Amino acid sequence: MDELEEIRRKKLEELKKQQLHQMREEQQIQQQVQQLEMIVKQVLTKEALERYGNLKTAYPDRAVQLIVILAQAIQSGQVTQIDDKTLKSILKKLTPEKKEFKIKKA
Repeated sequence: MDELEEIRRKKLEELKKQQLHQMREEQQIQQQVQQLEMIVKQVLTKEALERYGNLKTAYPDRAVQLIVILAQAIQSGQVTQIDDKTLKSILKKLTPEKKEFKIKKA
């Protein structure tokens, strides 16, 4: 029984270490996203900022993609101000096209 307990204890410690490591990585990613948001929010118009907030609430993954793209454009000097229209066009490029299905009655 002692060997079994020892194996369980070691496995539990391993799992705790993995979980702690994942939490640290997630925190680092969140900090990086927050830093990028601070950069991007400075160049967004009020309407674009509102649209970004809605996107972040509904589709957090897409919002992160958008922030990364915008931050790169800002840092490279391609963009100085982003309005709602520009933001919409960027979002359209990020969003895959939906397939439409037509059902015909026989």
